[in-house]
Amino acid sequence: MVDLTDPKQNMDAFLRVRSSLDGSDSVTWFKGTTHAWLPGERGRPLFGFEGYNVSRVVEADGGYDLLTREAVFYTDLRTGEILRTFDNPLNQESVDVLHIWNDPVNQQMRLQGHYGPWNVPVSQAGDDLFFNVDVFLAYPSPLPRAEFPENSQSDLYQAAELFQFFCKRSHVDDESNPDVPSQVSWTRLGPWLPWMWMGDRPGMLVYHGRGAKLAGGYTDLPPLVRDEIEAGGPQFAEAPREFTQPNETSWTYFRKRATAAR
Repeated sequence: MVDLTDPKQNMDAFLRVRSSLDGSDSVTWFKGTTHAWLPGERGRPLFGFEGYNVSRVVEADGGYDLLTREAVFYTDLRTGEILRTFDNPLNQESVDVLHIWNDPVNQQMRLQGHYGPWNVPVSQAGDDLFFNVDVFLAYPSPLPRAEFPENSQSDLYQAAELFQFFCKRSHVDDESNPDVPSQVSWTRLGPWLPWMWMGDRPGMLVYHGRGAKLAGGYTDLPPLVRDEIEAGGPQFAEAPREFTQPNETSWTYFRKRATAAR
């Protein structure tokens, strides 16, 4: 039986659930809804989202590198189709939608890290296992308000990314299998997206999504997603092959696009 209190066994188990330890690409698909949450008001759904992360695990000194790209597309709540423009009910503006094309989104996973020995929290109920990863971010915004007053709420970027990975204990204990089937839940709390042109209006976005690792990988993605990838970013069909930095985010991607357009 895998000892999930042991850092190395915990790391190997988590990466088998999150991706795969055989060096192959792993695709996790997800979809959900993005809500606006303003002070003193009920939340309201704005648009859907659907996308995926493609990952590959590479051994490194002291642990692993997780090499990934992710593409996510904002969708119409009624039709499910990918949005090109969005009539923003919060400011009555019709705006162009900038989808998520994050390349890369790489992580260094080490047995001994900045916060001590590796340990992803895990809970169990019967044969069900639940790994949870709670990420709270706070760093200087790539879009300072002096330069981007209509696209940024603050000079400090703050957000929370809350993940849960669901799997079977019996699958994790079978160490002959480098790739454990899993499902995922994702909640994100963050500022208005730059392309919404909301400036520093109070409030935030709440993303709530769910998905699963796809047994057939990229070919199992819905046609709507694959068509968008093949038209706009065919490199997203595969995970990166080497560790590079910095990572891309919606904020850095917006800055690149805005700078190029000036």
